[in-house]
Amino acid sequence: MQKVAMITGAARGIGLATVKRFLTEDWRVVLLDIDEETLHRNSSALPNPDMNLAICCDVADVSGVAKAIAAVAQKFGRLDVLVNNAGIAIFKPILNVTYEEWSRVLAVNLTGPFLYTQAAVPLIRESGVTSISGLRASTLRAAYGTSKAALAHLTQQQAVEFAPLGIRVNAVAPGPVDTAMAKAVHTPDIRAAYHDAIPLNRYGLERELAETIFFLCSDGASYITGQTIAVDGGFEASGVGLTALRAQQRNT
Repeated sequence: MQKVAMITGAARGIGLATVKRFLTEDWRVVLLDIDEETLHRNSSALPNPDMNLAICCDVADVSGVAKAIAAVAQKFGRLDVLVNNAGIAIFKPILNVTYEEWSRVLAVNLTGPFLYTQAAVPLIRESGVTSISGLRASTLRAAYGTSKAALAHLTQQQAVEFAPLGIRVNAVAPGPVDTAMAKAVHTPDIRAAYHDAIPLNRYGLERELAETIFFLCSDGASYITGQTIAVDGGFEASGVGLTALRAQQRNT
């Protein structure tokens, strides 16, 4: 029987790239996103769209989460992988972030993965195991950064608690990725600054993130759990204040 993966935030970007990666391995895929128009447009363009399932849902909506998992159980009768990819960001100084903005970012980026994991684990357990993977990624990102740091810890908590069930839980931490959103909001100056700060001197590609996510959900990662894997071109490893030094001593 074909395995089933559920991916939130699947209408575009890293989520859609991850959907396509699973499809290349003959998986059935559940695409979930709050943007109904983009979701159905892109899901209908996939090979054999009737073999998959597209669900419009807010990941922070408790009743919507329950309905989504019920729909997966009804259509496929199993779930092997959950990829918690959906996320939002507010770009404001801390003193300008409203309570509503703070609450919404944490609801989508932290509560959403909690709710979906909690709802999905019984169905994953019945299917006989695999994996849950989360995405976590500065200035002007107090709510976003806090939510993602908490998600990294939640990943470890879930990994420990679900290990006896044979379920692995890992997170992927992307650096700057060349998504449509990044192309729209990153000015040439911002892009140049990122290039200078990243040892590999470029943005990541959506498919590169998808490859890592798929690996963590595969049997090849059967002994990996509770980890946050940085896919960032060396961004995290490069430290602070090294850009000028690297520019002077770059290997050619």
